[in-house]
Amino acid sequence: MSAFSRFTPLAQTLPSTVPFVGPEAIERNRGLAVRARLGANESGFGPAPSVLEAMRKAAETTWMYSDPENFELREALALHHGISRDNIAVGGGIDGLLGEIVRLVIEPGAAVVTSLGGYPTFNYHVNGFGGRLVTVPYVADREDLDSLLAAVRRENAPLVYFANPDNPMGSWWDADNVVSFARALPETTLLILDEAYGETAPAGTIPSIDALIGQPNVLRMRTFSKAYGLAGARIGYAIGTLGNAQAFDKIRNHFGMARVSVQAALAALEDRAYLTDVIARIAASRERISQIAFSNGLSPLASATNFVTIDCGRDGTHARAIVDGLMEHGVFIRMPGVAPLNRCIRISVGPQDDMALLEEALPQVLQRVANSK
Repeated sequence: MSAFSRFTPLAQTLPSTVPFVGPEAIERNRGLAVRARLGANESGFGPAPSVLEAMRKAAETTWMYSDPENFELREALALHHGISRDNIAVGGGIDGLLGEIVRLVIEPGAAVVTSLGGYPTFNYHVNGFGGRLVTVPYVADREDLDSLLAAVRRENAPLVYFANPDNPMGSWWDADNVVSFARALPETTLLILDEAYGETAPAGTIPSIDALIGQPNVLRMRTFSKAYGLAGARIGYAIGTLGNAQAFDKIRNHFGMARVSVQAALAALEDRAYLTDVIARIAASRERISQIAFSNGLSPLASATNFVTIDCGRDGTHARAIVDGLMEHGVFIRMPGVAPLNRCIRISVGPQDDMALLEEALPQVLQRVANSK
């Protein structure tokens, strides 16, 4: 008798996995304690004190569901960006919104264009809804806009993903190039423009809201997980035309936002002084990571994000040995997953104590790796 499965044929083909192995799983599996959490592109500087106070107050109301229309947060974001709240959709981090976009746009077998080695969670959602990934390689450690556009046209793809600034390489394009790319796409192709690291990017990187707000085939993604220090609160939002933003209402979990998270986001938007301060601390930590890399004979890449990608000069096996070796010292970092990007390691910014642990451990690990050859 044949084995019975209650799952769809698509679900049966999917691996039981997650896009990233978390530091908690590494601690469990390897029996090691994370002392410096520098691998998940979170903000070790944390949220503003004003945000923490707002969360403490909101905890008293956590017995209630959050407003299913997210009206107050959408209104605050609209004022922040100078647009209508009807141009904004709120969700459980960019990751959750990416899954909803794929569900809205992609039918099984449809082509979805992205960069080879780019954000794995997007690929996870595409696979989960039966899309067909079409990837193009990075050029000079940067997403290649010309190749992305060519692949979209060749495949007649209904969806393309582009992150600016980029994860995992930290590279970026200027706003003019981004706008030109968006305007060159076929009107039948929806662009997911992931701007998760927009707050930490150099001036001139992020297009103005007005530059793309009227373009019906663009959705811009923003988050409170990076500069605002609220990764664990899971708050992201999409900016687009009225039709695109309101399309999320067809499928989203209307009670999916936590009241505490919403109040955290509202307080974070108000505390501009803290955001300015933490962006400066992120920049200083990036510089320190680069100095540590240089002093150990490694080559840090220029970064517009809250992490620094470092060229280790060899291959993925060598980079993996460094990642694993640092974890032996309690320093959790990550690396890109696809060659040739995987010659690199990626280190998130963090407080001074975390940087000191990295500075102490890295030369020991490099020496050990060299001796093992």
